[in-house]
Amino acid sequence: MTSAAATAGLTILPSNVIAGLGHKAPSDKLNVAGVGVGGRGGGVIKSITDQNIVALCDVDWHYSKGIFSEYPNAKKFWDWRVMFDKMQDSIDAVVVGTPDHNHAIVSINAMKLGKHVYCEKPLPHAVWESREMTRIAKEYKVATQMGNQGNSGEGIRQICEWIWDGAIGEIKECHTWTNRPIWPQGLQRPATGEWPPDTLNWDLFIGPARMKPYHSILHPWSWNIPPRFREVPPVSIRNVPRSQKW
Repeated sequence: MTSAAATAGLTILPSNVIAGLGHKAPSDKLNVAGVGVGGRGGGVIKSITDQNIVALCDVDWHYSKGIFSEYPNAKKFWDWRVMFDKMQDSIDAVVVGTPDHNHAIVSINAMKLGKHVYCEKPLPHAVWESREMTRIAKEYKVATQMGNQGNSGEGIRQICEWIWDGAIGEIKECHTWTNRPIWPQGLQRPATGEWPPDTLNWDLFIGPARMKPYHSILHPWSWNIPPRFREVPPVSIRNVPRSQKW
């Protein structure tokens, strides 16, 4: 065999395309989209930097500018429905980090497209939504996870094993406590509304919930206040076309 022929038959690949050499091959990576990435959702995205972050969606582009700048190649969207319509063939999994009242509708539509879903806690607004999310995940055979890191750590797992194995005897009484909320929530209820900034689409923020006027008390961060603000009719997520306007 001539040296020319030997060279022609040899292909040298960089180490970062070969799994098992300390790198993850591109073919082993997921194409991930994030919905609601200005706060906790952005934190989840940052924890999976070994995957391909292909799209980011948020209703507040000022609040999300930090995470947007960290992934300049990811396509940016205001409306998750538009993102799903345009990129459904390019997405493998979706991270849902929106306010609670949007969790179910985003996750359900993602799963119906066959996308794996990581959804932050609390998973739904209502028990019906939780059951429906469970049913759809099974129907479409997708992998799902709820962001309940505090209940999936080693300490919690060890206590469960002690109880299951009978290591500490029969449990007759249990005392629990919490340090939450670790930030002020529900202390102020706006009596009037304000004009939302140009960088925020308040209609998309409200999503399937009943309309409430924008107020800087509600967003960012402290939206989880008056219970009636979070009234989401369960029927609102049944058979909703992705292109339908609120």
